[in-house]
This record gives sequence, structure tokens and C-alpha cells, in this order.
Amino acid sequence: MSDNPKSPVIDDFTEEELTDVEIRTGSNSDDAELKIPAELPILPLRGVVVYPETIIPLTVGQPRSIKLVDEVVAGDRMVGLITSKDAELETPGPDDIYRTGTLASIHRLFRAPDGTIRMLVQGLGRITVDEFTSTEPYLKAKVHAIPEAVEESLEVEALTRNVVDQFTKLAELVPSIPGELISSALNVDDPLQLAYTISTYIRIDLAEAQGILELDSTEAKLRRLMTLLSKEIEVLELGRKIQTEAQTEMEKVQREYYLREQLKAIQRELGEGDEQTVEVEEFRKKIAEAGMPEEARKEAEREVDRLSKLPTAAAEYGVIRTYLDWLTSIPWNKRTDDNLDIPHARTVLDEDHYGLKDIKERILEYLAVRKLRLERGMTAHQAEEADHIRRERAGAILCFVGPPGVGKTSLGSSIARAMGRKFIRMSLGGVRDEAEIRGFRRTYIGAMPGRIIQTIRRAESHNPIIMLDEVDKLGRDFRGDPASALLEVLDPEQNNEFRDHYLDVAFDLSEVIFITTANELEPIPGPLRDRMEIIQLSGYTEQEKIAIAQQYLTPRQIRENGLRTEEVQVTRDALQSIIRDYTREAGVRTLEREIGRAMRKIVTRIAEGATAQVIIDGKAITELLGKPRYGYRTESEERTDRPGVATGLAWTPYGGDVLYVEAAYMQGSKGFQYTGQLGEVMQESARIALSYIRSKAESFNLTPEFFEKHDLHLHVPEGATPKDGPSAGVTMTVALASLLTGKSVRGNVAMTGEITLRGKVLPVGGIKDKVLAADRAGLNTIILPKKNEKDLDDLPADVRDRLKFVLVEGIDEALSAALVGQRTKKKVH
Repeated sequence: MSDNPKSPVIDDFTEEELTDVEIRTGSNSDDAELKIPAELPILPLRGVVVYPETIIPLTVGQPRSIKLVDEVVAGDRMVGLITSKDAELETPGPDDIYRTGTLASIHRLFRAPDGTIRMLVQGLGRITVDEFTSTEPYLKAKVHAIPEAVEESLEVEALTRNVVDQFTKLAELVPSIPGELISSALNVDDPLQLAYTISTYIRIDLAEAQGILELDSTEAKLRRLMTLLSKEIEVLELGRKIQTEAQTEMEKVQREYYLREQLKAIQRELGEGDEQTVEVEEFRKKIAEAGMPEEARKEAEREVDRLSKLPTAAAEYGVIRTYLDWLTSIPWNKRTDDNLDIPHARTVLDEDHYGLKDIKERILEYLAVRKLRLERGMTAHQAEEADHIRRERAGAILCFVGPPGVGKTSLGSSIARAMGRKFIRMSLGGVRDEAEIRGFRRTYIGAMPGRIIQTIRRAESHNPIIMLDEVDKLGRDFRGDPASALLEVLDPEQNNEFRDHYLDVAFDLSEVIFITTANELEPIPGPLRDRMEIIQLSGYTEQEKIAIAQQYLTPRQIRENGLRTEEVQVTRDALQSIIRDYTREAGVRTLEREIGRAMRKIVTRIAEGATAQVIIDGKAITELLGKPRYGYRTESEERTDRPGVATGLAWTPYGGDVLYVEAAYMQGSKGFQYTGQLGEVMQESARIALSYIRSKAESFNLTPEFFEKHDLHLHVPEGATPKDGPSAGVTMTVALASLLTGKSVRGNVAMTGEITLRGKVLPVGGIKDKVLAADRAGLNTIILPKKNEKDLDDLPADVRDRLKFVLVEGIDEALSAALVGQRTKKKVH
């Protein structure tokens, strides 16, 4: 048996090929009846099923099996071949083998030098075990023959032909099947013999092989065999397809390799370099032209040498190529010349921004210093001679801090336009990974430089202006602290040797002008804040907003909405109405959105056929924008029309704001409570205010028993908004005093300031933003701490002239200025 897909095993041995035996099939059709001994020796088979009418070689190795074969050969040569249920079981017993097997005759015998016996057996007929009579020295049993049912019908003939066709197809897919076997199968006329012959030589599970033996009907055997052949053909065809695809791919790779080698040979003959050589030479040329410093040049040349020695198919080839591409594409010596004409810069800043006088002056000072140093030839070498400790710095890092919409980002663009430098913005909001700033090391897959180097490459200039937007919104997590990575970037004394983790060579950032923006200072880490010069931007006054809307916002919205200047005109009254009734902000973003909303209404009218010029005045605004959102000069009066309500001023990252403090008392003894989502500092201010009122109970005409019989409640509305800070102390005290004296707080008065237990009023911050918020709300009298008088100089002149400021040192002065009227009811004592 030269190519049996199965591995017939008896006891502990495997099937061996017998080359000196011709593969034949036999038939017992000449025997009228099988002569079965009364007690038949049973030889358990491992991993193989022997069928009737077939001849198959077997090998015997176990002592009991050898003894069985010796005794059978000495007698009638008849043996029962029954398959073991478990092919791994070495000495199967009666319960470990099937009950149906094959009566076989041993034809030839060969004793191998290793002690095993190789023999050729012929299946004679099916038998079934009635009972086992002996287990030693080997199995013996009483058996009887099982007749085979060979039907003669068209179905059997059709099944026979299908089985032959499928076996022929299978033989084509398995070249190792002997041609003699194929010929024998095609020449077999007996359907039963055909089924047994093919079943012997195809790959088939042991249980399926045993099942074919146990079927009584030849038709059933053929049907089962046809199913098994179909499945095996399907598996083999799929395997051949996979093998063909793999072989095709291998041939493609080999063909491409040969073609590349031939191409290289042709290029050498023509005196041309191959693709890799051309690429290496191109990199060498870029390195020579890049103007790199010594360290970077040596690193680049070392990597180019490595690249030239690597095959292009190597994984590291792509890594080095990408690294060199980054290294040579960075603008090492490309720079723009600064335009340091101060009058020109002043003109540009005035064109782009209205107001912001102090900010513009600081920017002009910055440019003037650079201009003077350049004109007087103060080089870094001279600076080193003068100072051996500190390196010469090109200038400060500016940080614009202010509420949204006041023009922080656009200021950076104006500076770039004034200086003639390239401007690029880099948002830091939500950045949590340190590698975003300093880059990823080349050992990581997909590594690339950090955002600083990426921005420099996009700018294509060694000295651009980089706007680091939202520096106060940097995050941090397990991947590192990006704010700490910015310490080197924003330090004028260190950033001349900034090292990105990916490039791993020094890059000079000292000529880059970094400008950062933030809404608030507190989230910025102290060390990072210390490296920057803080420039505060406050909100705009009403007059400034009107001027900005007239000069910038309205013309821009007219252009963006496809209108012409002669088609629409916006009056000053209309802009004032939008500012007062539809916006409450420090900047002008909402104002521009509302102007744009009004413009879109006009666009719709023009699209419907209207041709006349539209004049947007104060009356037309309500028609275009709907009902006003805010009531100018009415809300405060409505809120403070009864005792116990005071108007305070607060500062937020989005500018100043007006808040109201309400107080009430009722019968009870639960004490003092406060609501409105107050922070710890604000809660302390509330307790201080109550303690001061209780300490002055007599001056408020209150009996000592009043606080024992009444509960006090302090509330700051808009409870969904967290609030904190000490500046509401004066407002809380005035609200409680108003409640307990029955005197209302003036509707046009707002106040701010911290209070002590002794009634002193301490200074607070954010005065300019708070005063502007009061002005937006229509309040004209502001109570401020005396020590904040110096902050009034920061206010625009028109605001100072329009408002009345009451500067107080103690709470009594604040009460005198804030409370009005007589007691409305007699206090409960």
C-alpha cells in the first residue's frame, strides 16, 4: 500500500509500505458460505477498519498479537479484525472494541529484524461478535456472519457512477494515489466491492469508516461514501486554491526581486544609480543644503550611511528614511526678515484692533527693543562678555489673559503682520500627553516629532510667530504633564537647545516669538506662569463695542453673508440696542453673531425680491431678532424693590458679572443656612457677615432673643452655577442689614469687597471687569473698597465719567450708601 491516507495501526505499531506486494482486490463470491470457526481469534485494530473483499498490509508488534498471528498461521489462517474505539489504547479489551468487524485470511507473512511481523490480510466477510470467550493470551469470541444486501437498481447504478467520478476527481487532487488503484476502482463492476475498495484508500474518520462497514445496504454505503467524497474534494480544492495563491505570491516576490536586480545591473551599465542609491544621494544633497548645525549634520550623515547599507525591504529602512525626511525638511536656516518699523506696526495694530491702548503700547515696546538691539549691533557674543551667567535673550514670552472674544488670538496675527513674520496657531486645549509637545521616541511604531517641531515645519520658517492658544486648558494624566514639557520651550534662556525626543538633536527656538493665550491664570502651573509676561485684557465698554461693531463686525458680516454695502445700513442705535438687550458679555463674539443673524434676515428678504436699501435702526432690531433677552436698567431695580436683596459684582474667566444676594428670615430655631452652590471661601464670607450683624444687633434695633427665635437664610441665585471668592462679603452684609432693618437697597447700586469681623472692607481683584459688568447692566453707582481706588485708573475715561464710585473703608459707609427708605415693618423681638 503505497499511499494510504490513513495510518492503520495494530496495538503499538503503525502501517508500513510493502513494496514487494501488488495491490489487489479479492472477492469471496465463489464461496457459497463463509466457514467461520466456532471460536475465532480477535485481533483489535488501532486507527484502521478492514473491509471485506479488500487486501491490506498490517504490522503486528505487541507480544500477544504476535502470539495470535503465529497460532493462526499454523492453523486455518482465519482471524477476526475488529477496530478499537480508542486508537490510543494500547491493549483494548472486549468493551473497548466495536462489535462489528471483518473475517480475514492471512495471506503472506514477513518477520522484520526489529521483531515485528508484517503481513498481508484479505477481508472475506462481515461478522458480528456474539460473545467473548477468552481474553488471554489474546481475545477469542463466538461470531456469526452478517449478510450483505446488494441491490440491483438504477439508483445503485447511478450512485456507483457518481462515486467513480468523484473518486477520479479526488485522485486528480491527490497525486500520491497510485494509478493502479484508480484503474482497479474504475474496472470494478461490483458496487459493494467498489464501496469497500474506495473506503479503504480515502481519508476518512474512524467512526465514519466503521459506520460504512456496519451499514447493511449497498445503496446506503454508496450514499454515505458519496457524501464523504464530496466533503473531501471540497477541502482539497480549497487547500489547492490556498496553495496556488501562496505560490503565486511567492513567484511574484521572486519575479520582482529578479527584475530589481536586472534593473540595477542595467543602471550600472548605463552609469546610473539604482533607486536606493538615488535616494541616498538625494538625502546627502538635502543635508548639505539644509544648513544644519554640527550635531544635527553629523547625526543625519550617520543615518544616511546606515540607510545606504540596508536593503530596501528591511523594516528599519522605512524608519530611517522617515527620520531623514523630517530632519531635512525642517527650516534650519530659512527665516524671514523682521519689519521693525514702529510707525508701520502702530498702523497695523490700529487697523486690526480698536482700543487696547496698553496692550498695543507693550507690543510696540517689544518691537522697539528688538529694533534698537539690531541697529546697535548687540550680538550674543557681546552679551556673553557682559554677563557670564545669563544667556542673552531675544525677548519675553507674552501671555494674553482675558475673557473670550476680546481679541487675544487676533492680536498675535496682527503682530505677525506688523513684523512681516509667518504666523501659525497651535491649540493646546485638551492636550494631555507630554509627547504631544516633545515628540515620541523613534523606538515606537509610528513615532513622529512633537507639535512644536511639526508647527515649525508647517511654517517653513526658522523664526515664525507661534500662538499657543488656551494654555490654561492643558491637561495631565499617566502619560505625563505637557505643561512641564513647555517649560523648556517657553524659557528664553533654554530654548536655544530644544531637544525633541524624535529628532534627538538640538533645535534653536530662541528666534521664535511665542505668544500664549488664556482665559484665567490660576490653572497655569506656577513655574510655567513665571516664564511668561502676563498681559491682562479686560472686557470692552459699550462705546468700544459700538465702535468695534461699526468698524469691523458689521462690514465683515455684510461680506460673509453675500451683501453689498449699499444694500444695508446699521445705525448706532441698532448696535446699542443689540449690545444692551441681546448680549451680556465681556467680548464681542455674541455681538457679531447677533449682527450676523440680523444680516441673514435681510438676505432672505433680498432673495425673495426686495431691492430697496434696508436701514436697521433701533426699532427694526426687535423685528429682526425677536424679543429682548435682557432688560437694561430694569432687572436690578426689580430685584431690589424689597428689603433683603443686594446687587453684587463678581469676576469670572469670561469677564465680570452681576450677581444678587437674597436674605430672608422666619420663625424657628434652626440657625443660619446658605444656598446657591457656594464655595468654601464664600461660605466663610456669609458666616462673617452674620457674625458682624449679630455683633451690631443693638445698632440695628434687634433684641438678643431675635436670633434665638428666628432662622436666617442667605441665597445667591443661579444655583446651578458654582460660586466662590471673598469679594461678596460686603454684598452679603448689606443684604442681611437690609432684611433686618427693613430698608431696601438702592436699585442703581452695585458693590464688591471683602469684609472682616470688625467691619473693615478689604480690597479685591478684577475691578475693571466688575465695573464694566455693572456698566453693561445699567448700574451707575459702584461701592468699592478704598484701597481699590488705584484700579480706577485702568477704566476708560467715558466709564469713569458716567459712573459714580463710593470708596469705603468700613461696612457702615457701605450701608449708608446702599440702603434707602424707612423701615417697612416693625421687627419681631
